[in-house]
Amino acid sequence: MTPDRLRAALRGVPDPRWLDAALRRVATDPAAIPRLFAGAARRCGRGPLPDPPGWTVDEAARALLLTALPAGHAAAAEALYRYGDAAEKRAVLRALPLLPIGAECVPLLHDAIRTDDTRLLAAALGPYARHLEQPAWRQAVLKCVFTGVPLAVVDDLAGRADGELAAMLAGLAEERHAAGRSMPADAADLLDRLGAREA
Repeated sequence: MTPDRLRAALRGVPDPRWLDAALRRVATDPAAIPRLFAGAARRCGRGPLPDPPGWTVDEAARALLLTALPAGHAAAAEALYRYGDAAEKRAVLRALPLLPIGAECVPLLHDAIRTDDTRLLAAALGPYARHLEQPAWRQAVLKCVFTGVPLAVVDDLAGRADGELAAMLAGLAEERHAAGRSMPADAADLLDRLGAREA
């Protein structure tokens, strides 16, 4: 995902002039971002974007606002996440891979993974999750299985899944079998693939 792709996707927003002005304002007056970030859904809409899939209009607009900052991206992302509602938090998580912040915002991923909001969990496992340490990443993947979040949301699942994750999934599968419950199909498929890889 790139800011240019998000800009292209947002060409048809209800108020494109507002978005253009907001992006210019943030670039010259970073202190304006909290108000503009909060107002993005009302001015741009909340519906899904056909491309990129999985994004909503307000998420894309808010991500662009963060990328437009001249500096202080990590501090702004943290503040907007901490004080934002669920939709604003998701937008921050979606924006993290687009920002020049390295691993500075990993604590936001930990917070999102701890919540009971499955949409935050899904957003936390996007491309920025490459900065998550492996034990925390495994636990997040397992939480997806527990809570019914499709594993398709987990970025680089095939590349990062390892024997330890396979053991965790196998243990969960045994528990579910004993309780007369089945594993989600995507988790069962992953466990099969990991077993084949280990064989």
